[in-house]
Amino acid sequence: MKCHRVNELIELLHPEWQKEPELNLIEMIGRLAQEAGYVGKLEDLTDDVLIYHLKMRNSNKDEMIPGLAKDCENDFKTAILRARGIIS
Repeated sequence: MKCHRVNELIELLHPEWQKEPELNLIEMIGRLAQEAGYVGKLEDLTDDVLIYHLKMRNSNKDEMIPGLAKDCENDFKTAILRARGIIS
């Protein structure tokens, strides 16, 4: 895991963990994994699952994932023209 990803994960985890300070770290990560719908061994859980779940945890269920929202085009014609480099 790169250093910036560690910092991002800690920054996102800190306020959520403060809401439930009685949990230890493994319990908190297990709870987040369960909320995210992760099924598997905890040691196979990726940082991406935790980061995106923490980013989306308190958002509206219909809200778009932040990494995808920046590339979204509402108009198909604009999307095609942008993809072909005709417009920027």
